[in-house]
Amino acid sequence: MDELPGAFPFTRGIQPTMYRGRLWTMRQYAGFGTAAESNRRYHYLLGQGVSGLSVAFDLPTQMGYDSDHQLARGEVGRVGVAIDSLADMEELFAGIPLGSVSTSMTINATAIILLALYVAVGRKQGLAPEALRGLSGTIQNDILKEYVARGTYIYPPRASLRIVTDVFAWCDRELPNWNTISISGYHIREAGSTAVQEIAFTFANAIAYVQAAVDSGLDVNRLGQRLSFFFNAHNDFLEEIAKYRAARRLWATIMRDRFGATNPRAQQLRFHTQTAGSTLTAQQPDNNIVRVAIQALAAVLGGTQSLHCNGRDEALALPTEESAAIALRTQQIIAFESGVPNTVDPVGGATAIEDLTDRVEREARAIIERIDALGGTLAAIEAGVIQREIQDAAYVAQQRIDAGESVVVGVNRFTERPPEVDLPPEGGSYKPSIETLQIDPAIEATQVERVRRVRATRNGAAWRSALDAVTTAARGTDNLVPPIIAAVEAMATVGEISDAMRAVFGEHREIDA
Repeated sequence: MDELPGAFPFTRGIQPTMYRGRLWTMRQYAGFGTAAESNRRYHYLLGQGVSGLSVAFDLPTQMGYDSDHQLARGEVGRVGVAIDSLADMEELFAGIPLGSVSTSMTINATAIILLALYVAVGRKQGLAPEALRGLSGTIQNDILKEYVARGTYIYPPRASLRIVTDVFAWCDRELPNWNTISISGYHIREAGSTAVQEIAFTFANAIAYVQAAVDSGLDVNRLGQRLSFFFNAHNDFLEEIAKYRAARRLWATIMRDRFGATNPRAQQLRFHTQTAGSTLTAQQPDNNIVRVAIQALAAVLGGTQSLHCNGRDEALALPTEESAAIALRTQQIIAFESGVPNTVDPVGGATAIEDLTDRVEREARAIIERIDALGGTLAAIEAGVIQREIQDAAYVAQQRIDAGESVVVGVNRFTERPPEVDLPPEGGSYKPSIETLQIDPAIEATQVERVRRVRATRNGAAWRSALDAVTTAARGTDNLVPPIIAAVEAMATVGEISDAMRAVFGEHREIDA
């Protein structure tokens, strides 16, 4: 090959030495129940050798509802940690110095609030101003994919894009080491897209973000260095490796030719990878260990910058400590026993890989050009075009599984019992073959009491003034981050701050695709 690793268009990797110089960051996505419980899991994972934290939030936190809201009933602490106020955020990171750990937060509609809470915790931990500026981590903050793939949006798309660009602008000035967005193809793929669609729709969203930032006056050469991406590692081993290589090449070209980025770091595609949750099976769950290992190896061979491996039991529940440890050991075995990191782009030059890389890039570019012809990403989302194409791809994929054309080991072939035996009896519940994590239902009552205690003990005048400042900023053009930081420090809750912006921006209603 003529291309060199670390050189434009970065097909072979963004660093000349790749993992020979520095391994990828090993993250384990975790969060459940209360902040105290999640904090114990983080300390366990750090003790097991993770090099970065990755926080999962429950649905009420993601949707901007406090734990005592009627729509939060039954969901508090179920799929992630419940965060209502600064008191919860402090407890979540108790004993974890923010100045010495990289934290990724998977949060979108309320990302601006969780970022404010993180900064407020740093201040409470006594970080000096320069240390605070040095905080490193990522907020997902990718609201556009919520409208097409995931559904945890609050405000209409154009108002949400304003919030995203406010985060870009504030971090550019005050938090220069922070990755202000993790533009996610992961959830697009989990919703049923193909590998090509994952790249194309992700980059179409990214183009909208970059254009909005440039239109607001931000420097593309500075902004580009703080963009990160989040991709899926699916089952087709060679296609996944090629997908990452094609993505690097395509994004470098977009940044150079479309936006005029001249700084090589602004042209580079930096991405996190997570193995594919949609491929995990409740039947024969130990098979998932093998699936995850293959997917993780594809991500490493494709040149990921950080990686999370799913637990074997995640088709059934949140992972147990044992499952999380196996997932982490999977990464460590690839890193320290396989020998793969010793060679840069070890599959580069193979005919199958290069042909697949070219095909993925060509087909993804064609989809982006079609979205441009429709008027861009926002217009395509508002017309339901992207949603419909993902749904169509998911339908085709499920039809192939149902017909037995796509084999899922332990589900439609190589089952240990006749398939009907694997199903729960009518009116009964599925009995997993392994122990799973159980969330104590009493957690909800504990969290409700906690948020009500916060409201009862805060300074009412300071709280009201801070919340009014958020509303004023939302109605005007002032950056929203400073008043939201002030509001969380005045003990305004996630739900209250979200409601202050709901009153100005309104709420989005799902588009019928």
